[in-house]
Amino acid sequence: MNIKNKKKVLITGMAGFIGHHLAKLLLKNNYTVVGLDNINDYYDVNLKFARLTNLGFNISEISYNKLLKKDAIAFIKLDLTDLDNLKQLFKEQQFDYVVNLAAQAGVRYSLENPHSYVDSNITGFLNILESCRAYPVEHLVFASSSSVYGLSEDIPFQEDNCTDHPLAMYAASKKANEMMAHSYANLFNIPATGLRFFTVYGPWGRPDMALHIFTKAMVEDKEFEVFNNGDMSRDFTYVGDIVESIKRLLPLAPKENNPAFNPKKPTSSKSTKAYQIFNIGNNSPIALMDYIKALEKVLGKKGKIIFKPMQPGDVKSTYANVESLFNYINFKPETNLEDGVRAFVNKYLELERLKNS
Repeated sequence: MNIKNKKKVLITGMAGFIGHHLAKLLLKNNYTVVGLDNINDYYDVNLKFARLTNLGFNISEISYNKLLKKDAIAFIKLDLTDLDNLKQLFKEQQFDYVVNLAAQAGVRYSLENPHSYVDSNITGFLNILESCRAYPVEHLVFASSSSVYGLSEDIPFQEDNCTDHPLAMYAASKKANEMMAHSYANLFNIPATGLRFFTVYGPWGRPDMALHIFTKAMVEDKEFEVFNNGDMSRDFTYVGDIVESIKRLLPLAPKENNPAFNPKKPTSSKSTKAYQIFNIGNNSPIALMDYIKALEKVLGKKGKIIFKPMQPGDVKSTYANVESLFNYINFKPETNLEDGVRAFVNKYLELERLKNS
């Protein structure tokens, strides 16, 4: 395919976990990819640099607002709060699609650093919307979160459930993103799809996530904490299945006047505007202790668990009804838990060997 005929995608947060995997998949599928990341120090930047190296970039060449190109992929270190330079990037690159994965992540971090969520997740997302307004794209796909369901115990969570009771600033900022995207779909006809992610795991995963924390502790023969005395479940979803879903979604932008929307009985996931919300998960909740048992089996050793009470801002269970997305993109997650955990462990051990060599 001639490079001029390839669709061009901006991935914000490309040095991140999901962004890295999405970039690799899109490159294999003849897209041109431009990645953006501010490479902040919320977690070890060396992992972010390792992901960028894996994508073919020389990290010594990275500097702020400098576009590095390598074949069909490019990278720029840029903060989403920098509207002038973000708009300039949109003007120069003329994107077909935007996938906004850049965000300040983490529930517990928001208890001590709430302002970072407003800067990255609200101001940053507003700047993405403004850039899409100035330089229109065919489809904006943006990361929301399962955490928007908050206090709801109406399980499995469906997209039209109430999401008015977030438990932390992270969830509140993601709920705000959904409403902001709808307003821009209404005012400026920006086709937008929000994805409520459910506990994504897999190789190159973040060090603040449970699987990384548990694996590190078990490899080093150390104790680790499990909250709510282990009585928790999550809709663990393998990252390869997540990015395959996003790839299939890109060319399927929502249209105006969705006949499934009834303005007399409005629902939050559909609209008369070019806007939609999907859950994106595995549709199969797994008990946290079974997740740990799968890890123990892969590593061949028992974990030294310290049981703790529930943490503020956390929820006992997540379970996604994802039939809407399955039907829309004709794809269901297919990676079983043990295979996914093994893939994570193999990459974790490889990266540790490289770090210590």
